[in-house]
Amino acid sequence: MAKITYKEFEGSSKTIEVENGLSVMEGAIQNDIPGIDADCGGSMACATCHVYVEERWLDKLPKAEEAEVDMIDMAYEPKKNSRLSCQLIVSDELDGLIITTPAKQT
Repeated sequence: MAKITYKEFEGSSKTIEVENGLSVMEGAIQNDIPGIDADCGGSMACATCHVYVEERWLDKLPKAEEAEVDMIDMAYEPKKNSRLSCQLIVSDELDGLIITTPAKQT
């Protein structure tokens, strides 16, 4: 398990333990984290699980594949640290990961 901190755009946050093998999105859905809609259920067919990854974690994550980059382009206010939380698979190496949700999802 890894502790993931989900920050809302407005500033409040919640740290939860997420089982290894689940996505950051699944951890959010199972724990009623606001700001991650996940309309497509994690099939990377939308961008409603878009998050901003804290800069220091970017090098610890696998690089986004082209399909994810294409979906991020459709997200609300994408940035260089934008990722789809459905593509971030939890492992012990991600213990302490901090993500922030955008002001809204597309």
